[in-house]
Amino acid sequence: MSLSWRDDNLLKRVLRNSGFLFSGNVVSATLGFLQGILVVRLIGIEGYGLLAGTVFVFTTNVNRLLSFRMSEVAVKYLSKALADNDRMRAAALVKGMGLIEIATSLLTYLVLFLLSPWASQTFAKDLSAVLLFQVYGIYLLGNLVFETSTGVLQTFKRFDRISTVQISGTILTAAAIVAAFVLEGSLTHVLAAYLAGKLLAGFLIVVFAARELNQALGPGWMRMRPASSMISDWRALLGFSLNTNLNGTVNLIVRDSAPLFLGAFASQVEVGYFKLAHSLVISLVMLPIEPFIWTTYAEIAETVSNAQWDATRRLLRRVSAIAAAWTLAAGGGLAAFGWWIIPLLYGADSAPAYPAALILALGFGFANILHWNRPLLLAFGKPSFPLIVSAVVGAGQIALVFLLVPRFGYIGMSWLMTGYFIASIGVIVWRGLDEIRRRSADREVNG
Repeated sequence: MSLSWRDDNLLKRVLRNSGFLFSGNVVSATLGFLQGILVVRLIGIEGYGLLAGTVFVFTTNVNRLLSFRMSEVAVKYLSKALADNDRMRAAALVKGMGLIEIATSLLTYLVLFLLSPWASQTFAKDLSAVLLFQVYGIYLLGNLVFETSTGVLQTFKRFDRISTVQISGTILTAAAIVAAFVLEGSLTHVLAAYLAGKLLAGFLIVVFAARELNQALGPGWMRMRPASSMISDWRALLGFSLNTNLNGTVNLIVRDSAPLFLGAFASQVEVGYFKLAHSLVISLVMLPIEPFIWTTYAEIAETVSNAQWDATRRLLRRVSAIAAAWTLAAGGGLAAFGWWIIPLLYGADSAPAYPAALILALGFGFANILHWNRPLLLAFGKPSFPLIVSAVVGAGQIALVFLLVPRFGYIGMSWLMTGYFIASIGVIVWRGLDEIRRRSADREVNG
């Protein structure tokens, strides 16, 4: 007999934990949408392209290129140590992950500092923008253990704390941007507003993670010696970290660097059109569903480890149905009213962002509905498959960038990104569902 939605405790846990992040995302999306209007009207579409599409994107991508995704590592390894009541192992894991992240964060800022002149000339086409890259990069030094701290809170299922961090940083940024708009500030003031929000978030996430660790491991956990039981699997832990890092690296080159490719082959105005369209789709379509990704991952990992294949399938179907309902509603609204709302809110010179928004909504909508594609394979301990698929599809996309973007500009880039999502996620989903089918069949055969 099928389990009703009302009696589905697994889905209820996902929705409850996602609810905390959802509230944070709603606030962030709303304030981000409003502050985006003020920013574009204050510094113009070209200034917006330079700041949001070039400076912010390049700085973030350098960080993602060199950093490990410690939040994913924590969910996988720290949760097991806590389940085994191995406090020394848990403490050693957190300290080890934190030290690795601190070292990579310091290295990242040094690399960013040295690459800033090249980035200014290549992507911004303005050597005077060097300081913008270097100043905004200070957030890397204020977020030394952000990923590790996030992973700790995810492990303890304190998604309410993560939401608080997100909301606090967003509110500070929005307040500073409103002040800059009222006082008729400059591009520099807008950059300072975003930097302030990042630094506040970096401080709060560490405070909340430390509190959870003190409660779970005791106030002296920082002085605990590593448990001998954990030494043997450092290689596996580092291998998992490397795989998640490489997957993120592929994404940042193929997906997150789109504004930089535009900056290299087109003008900052076209970067502004693309970035505005991208931000609208993220705010309206992606952000409300994003909380499901890692709360779903935690539950998928549990059902897979217990070989509960019916529960896994049911969870995937139902979170996809929820995501599809929102995606179709938001995407339909954007298609119906975007042509009128975009120039009304952002100014007449922003109207060309509308067709790019429609194209991107197709790709992001597909990713939205099947948001569990990579977490499912992570739960099976197969992080390499999404990496390989993303790399192969992404290589084809990059080759097409050099052919299509110089000719079709931001519209061509929008189609390339949408095609990447549909092709790569389609293959990953097929592989994950096939893994469930095979293991379920093996269990039935073996009793």
